[in-house]
Amino acid sequence: MVPAPATPAAVSFIGIGANLGDSQAAVLQAIQDIGALPGTTLLCASSLYRTAPIDSSGPDYINAVLEISTTLGAHALLKQLQAIENKAGRARPYRNAPRTLDLDILLYGDQSISTPSLVVPHPRMLARAFVLVPLAEIAPSRVGTAQLQAVSDQAIIRIATA
Repeated sequence: MVPAPATPAAVSFIGIGANLGDSQAAVLQAIQDIGALPGTTLLCASSLYRTAPIDSSGPDYINAVLEISTTLGAHALLKQLQAIENKAGRARPYRNAPRTLDLDILLYGDQSISTPSLVVPHPRMLARAFVLVPLAEIAPSRVGTAQLQAVSDQAIIRIATA
């Protein structure tokens, strides 16, 4: 019997946000949980940022972006991220509801994915300072000056190093 070939690792960027409960603790715990996923290595974590809700309500969000290397396929990674959200008490009562934890695959290697359950690159990432600013912090080659300028009217405050 020939062993199955190893799945090559993909570099992926994950957006993290929370605005209910102890948001900062939820984001920090999510960073640890994501780094502990099978076949996954945490390469870099951005600082934590405070932002006002966009297309949502409730208290300010705490946000961060992670760079990981993972052998999980994109849909398997999504399933693992949703399990972490559920463990943190994530409820989805309506679109853009305030949340205890939100985890989004922003980029998965150089892949473009469009399925009913997953779209990568994340379809709204270029319109959100809470994604672009932390992404530019850890992967400056992934974010252009014009992209940052386009979201410069959105207030974002660096609050801590993850």
